[in-house]
Amino acid sequence: MTQHLPWTLARRAERMNPSVIREILKVTEQPGIISLAGGLPSPDTFPIEAMREATNRVLRDHPREALQYAASEGFAPLREWVAIEMAEQGLPVDPAQVLITTGSQQGLDLVGKVLIDPGSTVAVESPTYLGALQAFNPCEPDYVAVACDDDGPLVEGLAAARGARFLYALPNFQNPSGRCIGATRRDQLMEAARAMGLPVVEDNPYGELWFDGAPPAPLASRWAEGTVYLGSFSKVLAPGLRLGYVIAPKPLFPKLLQAKQAADLHTPGFNQRVVHEVIRGGFLHQHVPTIRARYKAQRDAMAASLQAHLPASCHWNTPQGGMFFWLTLPDGVDATALLPKAVALGMAYVPGAAFFADDARANTLRLSFVTVSPEQIDRGIRLLAQALETHAP
Repeated sequence: MTQHLPWTLARRAERMNPSVIREILKVTEQPGIISLAGGLPSPDTFPIEAMREATNRVLRDHPREALQYAASEGFAPLREWVAIEMAEQGLPVDPAQVLITTGSQQGLDLVGKVLIDPGSTVAVESPTYLGALQAFNPCEPDYVAVACDDDGPLVEGLAAARGARFLYALPNFQNPSGRCIGATRRDQLMEAARAMGLPVVEDNPYGELWFDGAPPAPLASRWAEGTVYLGSFSKVLAPGLRLGYVIAPKPLFPKLLQAKQAADLHTPGFNQRVVHEVIRGGFLHQHVPTIRARYKAQRDAMAASLQAHLPASCHWNTPQGGMFFWLTLPDGVDATALLPKAVALGMAYVPGAAFFADDARANTLRLSFVTVSPEQIDRGIRLLAQALETHAP
């Protein structure tokens, strides 16, 4: 007999779905699977000793403050550090505009709560970050996908976004496509968005992971009052810290702060103090280049393996930074249907369909290269090619 439960789910709960990526990661825990699926930074890049020393100093010098409730806006010295860092990247901001969040994913959640009404329109890239769709979905928006090419959103594609609450964009080494919007396209996009009165939510978790040259200045530097900027410490330090930040125009900041207070009061003050202790002396200027060098070698290994093993009917662009390759399979091949065959052979990836707000392209997939060795990358791509050979569209 089915037990009747007394709970009635809110309508927004119907829009909540499990992460496709998280479900696939469960499969990759099987012994012997080469996972090119997860968007996880390499644990070999975590600055364990620096974190240990910083933790000891915080507990020695400020134990009571570090373990107490803290300001909802965030640890003031860390907010000041973010403001200085952004100014060096071409985006002058007041520390009072910086809100420290529990990962940049929380920033997406706060933006959704503050800016999206049921039935309002949100413009996204095609494809776009799955986690953003998960954050926005409970707010019940209608999505419009802006047409994109290998350089990002097309300026003429913004016409479809007229009347949207905002355009959500990842300009630097996008998850999942790996593309980076060039300076000229950024100028054109932001000029058009400003003329349309279309605000922009700029998400930048990967901007420091460049291989051959730093990306152009942030979109926000071109229209600061019309842009909310999200940043993260997950990819340059460690994701387990759950530290990110939102930089918001001053008129919008109070509402984001109120949403933050309602969600969790404040981001863990202990974590904020430890991270500030690590980075305040310029540590990232020495540490991040070691991550870039490691990831670049793995990027090169995947590019070589794709070229060596996949048929000419597959297409991809080699990313200039970040963590991902975006692969287009031959027409008629469904990457979701192909996945069980790949897993049976010993490798896993993320099907691309989940990254589209609408008109999903079934013959796409995402490959991550940063948590596996060059030898594993080559083996994984060989297995993917083998799965393709045995798969009938």
